[in-house]
Amino acid sequence: MTPSARLAAAASVLDSIAQGRNPAEVVLKAWGQQNRFAGSKDRRAIADRVYKVLRARGCLSWIMGGREDGRALVIGSLAALDGLSLEEIEALHSGDGYGPRPLSKQERSRIAVASEGDLPGWVAAGLPEFVVEDFKATYGDRWIDEARELMQPRAPIDLRVNPARGEVGAVEAELRDADLSPERTPWSPLGLRLASEPPPNVQALDAFKSGRIEIQDEGSQVVCALAGAAPGMTVIDYCAGGGGKTLGLAQAMQGQGRLIASDVVQKRLDNIRPRLQRAGVEADLRLLGQNGGGMEDLNGQAELVFVDAPCSGSGTWRRRPEDAWRLTPEEVQKLHALQVRILGQAAKLVKPGGRLAYVTCSMLTAENEVSVDAFEAAHPGYQSVSVSAPWGGQGARLRLSPASTGTDGFFFALYERTA
Repeated sequence: MTPSARLAAAASVLDSIAQGRNPAEVVLKAWGQQNRFAGSKDRRAIADRVYKVLRARGCLSWIMGGREDGRALVIGSLAALDGLSLEEIEALHSGDGYGPRPLSKQERSRIAVASEGDLPGWVAAGLPEFVVEDFKATYGDRWIDEARELMQPRAPIDLRVNPARGEVGAVEAELRDADLSPERTPWSPLGLRLASEPPPNVQALDAFKSGRIEIQDEGSQVVCALAGAAPGMTVIDYCAGGGGKTLGLAQAMQGQGRLIASDVVQKRLDNIRPRLQRAGVEADLRLLGQNGGGMEDLNGQAELVFVDAPCSGSGTWRRRPEDAWRLTPEEVQKLHALQVRILGQAAKLVKPGGRLAYVTCSMLTAENEVSVDAFEAAHPGYQSVSVSAPWGGQGARLRLSPASTGTDGFFFALYERTA
């Protein structure tokens, strides 16, 4: 494919991403399957352009006068991100072959904006405009650093070593023998980190197939550890989702005690089964009703209830930047209401003296502090518990972020049932 044809393909993929809810990687894979003529270098170049645009979409849309179609965003990226001149961009838009059509008069005029450099704060930071005030209130003078680390770099790939199947040093050596360059993660003693470029095929590794490693961000590993699951406990993973934290809780329990993983979607529970088998751990899987019913027999029995609540996923925008531009203020408020309801349901399962852990992978106050404020106000029989973070922080509420801890963004709060 010519460079021009690659640009046209990237614009088409961006339009497909905007029109649906599928992750960018899924859309890119589908495009490659439908366009077999594209070689590996072509697909790589197109993917690089797509992700480059998604990470800077707010800035590029602003430069292009508010346009959000794939063509406009790609043109903006050539000017603002690649630093190409008008003449160079025009040469890539000749309309020949499979390349994009020539620039319009308006598009030529917008290219000049990219060189002016006088961007509004939210545009320069790369965030959706409606979350900027939240970031300013939460992070103060550091808000731009937090925003840029969340939106711009490609995230590394973190692995969690399964201590029931292998030892960290041995797995590290095994990955080096596979021509990878793992590094120890700073906060999780079970974590190994791989660079995202070139992208490693982790699932093809024998260490993955045999259950010695799982893909799990270090932040996710840390919040699992902070919850305090231990051998002999009855532990409930109330919103099990994909099961990554279920595995972490199971391994902390060392095969002793009872672990129940629940979710409202049967397919998610079905997907957890092979992960449990591969890791050599066990859990009871239980389907919840849409209103959270189905756990009444466990009321007041659990030493630990772990609530990894449904959320915006804003803490993972460095991995899925397309999600930043799909989120709306209305959706955040709906998620907040759902989180408060889920916490109230989960609280019934905790025995006196037991603990309730609340986790989100969100950076937004409405899903974090505001949600637990509402829970505390409605549940005086729960007392917040201060925990010590591995990076030296301490408190009843902890935040992790790409800029502060080098992880995905997470929020963690821990409570003890006193009555």
